[in-house]
Order: sequence, then structure tokens, then C-alpha cells
Amino acid sequence: MKVFIVEDEIPAQINLKRALKANFSDIEVVGIADSVVSAVAWFQNPENETDIVFMDVELSDGLCFEIFNRVQIDAKVIITTAYDNYAIKAFKINSVDYLLKPIDNRELIATVERCQGLIKEDASTENDGNYGADSHPANREYKQRFVVKIGDHIIIVGVDDIAYFISRDKTSYIITHDGKSYITDQSLDTIETLLDPKNFFRISRACITNIRAIDSVSRHFSGRLRVGLLPKQDDDIFISRVRTNDFMRWING
Repeated sequence: MKVFIVEDEIPAQINLKRALKANFSDIEVVGIADSVVSAVAWFQNPENETDIVFMDVELSDGLCFEIFNRVQIDAKVIITTAYDNYAIKAFKINSVDYLLKPIDNRELIATVERCQGLIKEDASTENDGNYGADSHPANREYKQRFVVKIGDHIIIVGVDDIAYFISRDKTSYIITHDGKSYITDQSLDTIETLLDPKNFFRISRACITNIRAIDSVSRHFSGRLRVGLLPKQDDDIFISRVRTNDFMRWING
């Protein structure tokens, strides 16, 4: 397994390289870049190949996200940073994970193992010409509106107007982008099957969100992701580690 490191702090380079070699005997660090310019040059060289990229956000000549504007990176990317305010940008460039410095050894191991699993899945997909042929039927029609009753009145709520569905005390609610709340008789399990997965994602047992309702994403100390929604909720919503990969694929479209 080949690893490329983009990091401008020499101690951080040394520590990461040492941790990778200590935990994974099959990993080879094939190169290190300390700037946007040097990283772009490395990726532009057709002789250079890597399976995983560890990438610090703040480099000596700019943010690492500039690299993706200049070159295509097919490897699995793991963002490393001392700050938690770059999470959404990290997911938009299809990063596998977002590790806060100082990097916890257990999180490092879990992230690399996740990358290894994804690489195996990709290889399996390439070798299976029929993979996913029926996963998204071309003629599948998803629900466009929900009908709710308020007393003697019937309200039609368009799917595009819905920010998220949330369950509280065994009751399901529809929350619209303008902050309105409606009770629905359908469970979240049922609702999940009716929605277009390109636009909606089950981020927890109690919440299905529209991509447009996501306001913020940050890492929690437990390794989970904390998601902030609009309209805002009183309680924090967390994505478990096992759902993180699916969430990141979804948020990247």
C-alpha cells in the first residue's frame, strides 16, 4: 500500500511516517510534499502513484483544497488539521476521513483500514461488470409530496420544501426549510424508502436530512461526526463511525 504525505511541518511529517510504519508493515511512504506547488508537481508526474494521501489543510503557500483545482487525485484522501472548521470542504473533495491533530493512534489505524477496505471494494467493482446494475433502477419514481392533516385541513408539502424528517417520542415530524413543523403518520423507516437518495440521507435513527439543510459538519472526540442542520435543532445530531463513509460519498454527490 503506497502513501503520499502533504504536510509542511517537519515534526508532523516524521511522526505520521513513524506511526504508519509502526502500525502497517505493508505501507510504503512514496513521497512527501510541503506545499501546494510541490504537491501539484508530484501528482502531475505520471510516474508517481499512491493509494492513500494524508493531506494537511494549511500549507506553506495556501490551503490544500487548491491542489484539487489543479490536478485530479484518484487516491483515497485523509485530511489532517489542527482545526475543525474545514470539515465540509474536506467532504466536498471526497476525503475518506478528517483527522484532528494531534492524531490519535486508534483513529489513524481505523482510517487507514477504512481506506484499505474501500480500495478493495473499488477493485471488486471494476472486476464485476454487473455490479450495481439494479441498485438505482432507471424508471424508479420517488415521492414528490407529502400530505399531512391539521384538524380538518389537508396540507400538501413538496419534497423540495422539506429540510429534514425527525422523530421525537415515537412521533415523526416534517420540518420545512422555512421552519414549519408537521406531524406525519409514516415512520422514518418507511419515509426513507420513498425519498431520492441523491437528495436525502438517514444520518441517524431519528433523522433523515435533505442535503440543502446541512449547515455544518465537525468531528466529535469519539470519532463520530456532529452535523448541524437548518432550521437548527436543540439537540446535537451525530453520525456513527460505521455510517461515515456512506455519508461522505453522499455529500460529495
